[in-house]
Amino acid sequence: MSSPVPKTESEQRSILLITYKALLEAGGPLLEFYLRRRLRAGREDALRFAERHGVPSIARPAGFLIWFHAASVGESMSMLRLVDRLLAERHDLSILVTTGTVTSAAMVADRLGNQVIHQYIPVDRPSWVDRFLEHWHPDCAIWIESEIWPNLLNGIATRRIPAALVNARMSARSHARWSLAPKTIRRLLSTFDLCLAQTEEEAVRLGALGARDVRYVGHLKFAAEPLPAGAEALDELKSAIGNRPLWVLASSHEGEEEIAIEAHLRLAARFPDLLTVIVPRHTKRGGSIADRAREADLTVSLRSGGLPPNMKDSIYIADSMGELGLWYRLTGIACIGGSLVPVGGHNPIEAAQLGCALIYGPHMYSVPGVAAELQAEHAAIVVTDAQSLAETIGRLLEDRPEALAMAAAARGIAERNRHVLDRAFLALDPLIDRAARDRAGK
Repeated sequence: MSSPVPKTESEQRSILLITYKALLEAGGPLLEFYLRRRLRAGREDALRFAERHGVPSIARPAGFLIWFHAASVGESMSMLRLVDRLLAERHDLSILVTTGTVTSAAMVADRLGNQVIHQYIPVDRPSWVDRFLEHWHPDCAIWIESEIWPNLLNGIATRRIPAALVNARMSARSHARWSLAPKTIRRLLSTFDLCLAQTEEEAVRLGALGARDVRYVGHLKFAAEPLPAGAEALDELKSAIGNRPLWVLASSHEGEEEIAIEAHLRLAARFPDLLTVIVPRHTKRGGSIADRAREADLTVSLRSGGLPPNMKDSIYIADSMGELGLWYRLTGIACIGGSLVPVGGHNPIEAAQLGCALIYGPHMYSVPGVAAELQAEHAAIVVTDAQSLAETIGRLLEDRPEALAMAAAARGIAERNRHVLDRAFLALDPLIDRAARDRAGK
């Protein structure tokens, strides 16, 4: 690891950071109002609400403690394999995981259980941050993707906690914005001793903004295990669907289901027994999606109804949690949600691992490197509207060799990149070892 570059006094100072810190501390009542509003909306955990103020709900374990922070579900998914690997290889440590959303907390609890300590990340008010850090005293901090909270980062830097930014992102748009405040971003990024970027382009941008020891290792989502699928449920669905042509819209958002329904209507004459499966990102929207399908005079069933699709169904709403692995195994054609509307696109790697020809819209800015690689190797097709979506699905349903070639290319990309976890740990091990030595020397 390269030695830290000494900072000049001017680099250490940032009017923006000083102003931000003062405003966040003075704005306590407004932050409290904001949190209470989120609590009423069900977006905060009522039983652990105090954690958002930096108040711990559990004692700190003795000994070496590594702190992982991932903002929400997507970042948490990238983090899981890192935590798994660390738990398997090192038995002399405890792991604290922080996230900012109720759904990510539930996922961490389901996936890691009592192997780790989970806490909600405190809101970035200086006094709440100090309370959090003074209690937990992490020996090493590993943050995932692009989460930047100035007061938390300042707390890490002030306490000289060895830190890494892993699966780091820096889009061209974010780079352009941060370039307008060079001292501020240099001060924030210099908190991290090590920065592991998703793509070579992002590594260059991070380095230009002042990140230290930047390395390109690839996207951690490639390291995830393929999504699971229950054998009994898979057999039941295979039997119900039979030989019907099938495509899946995965993790859809509002506005995308209408596009899928229109695409189905355009395809119905050519493929009268076509089954369109819509897997909404938020399962509670299943009923409203079904209503829109019925308004288009289409027969629809919902997974929450407890029955598989029947031969009369044109649309099937898979409004259940944790079953996307089933649908990727059942179809050869998957359209990735969050991309037909400007959400940023969800994870296409899960579908690639399970051998799907991929389709997505123009809004894949959450995973630009992965999307570019899939397109470059003809594993994915970009569509813009219902007409181009219908044309692409129709072509892939009729041209089986093309669909199989795309699926094979997608699976090949996933396989080629699955060793990203090894590369990440090769870079992280010296930092963790240094943190452990520092702990032992205290």
